[in-house]
Amino acid sequence: MSAFILDAIAAGGYFGIFFLMALENIVPPVPSEIIMGYGGVLVARGQMEFLPLLFIGTLGTVAGNYFWYWLGRRWGETHLEHFIRRHGRWLTFEWEEFVGARRRFRRHGEWVVFLFRFSPFLRTIISLPAGLAQMKLWRFLVFTFLGSLIWNGALIAGGGALSGLIERYESAAGWVVGGFLAAGIIWYVYRLVTWRPNGVEG
Repeated sequence: MSAFILDAIAAGGYFGIFFLMALENIVPPVPSEIIMGYGGVLVARGQMEFLPLLFIGTLGTVAGNYFWYWLGRRWGETHLEHFIRRHGRWLTFEWEEFVGARRRFRRHGEWVVFLFRFSPFLRTIISLPAGLAQMKLWRFLVFTFLGSLIWNGALIAGGGALSGLIERYESAAGWVVGGFLAAGIIWYVYRLVTWRPNGVEG
């Protein structure tokens, strides 16, 4: 499993990293912790460079978050609520979760966009209230980029530090990663099955 993921990321190169990091912030395919963590392993092996990986991966994160910012800014609250209540199943979050993120945004101000880059559950959804609040685009991009830069840098460094252990215990590492992915898939399927539209017909 570990070798397969490493080969797949290495084959995709920096463009693949950008695409995966953008997609990870729109739909939940593969967590950024795995993408950038294994990118760190490739850096330790000399197959990638730290700074290009960090910069391009962070740009992918910003691109994925910009999608939600743009959606919030363009649609407005009424249209957005209708969309989430009807189709939130596939996004794995509900309108009530968005309301909570909006409350935090209003309480803590625009800096929450930076701070929530370190939250595994709220780092993407906070982009919606930022767009609805008409947060200045340049500030949204800067805060998202800086927070993502720090987080992604930590993931790359962590992957590089663990590269020796991953290679030494490749079989065990493969089981751990496989279990992590399986847990993510199970969680996603559970959300799909148990999700309810909360008052919206059909």
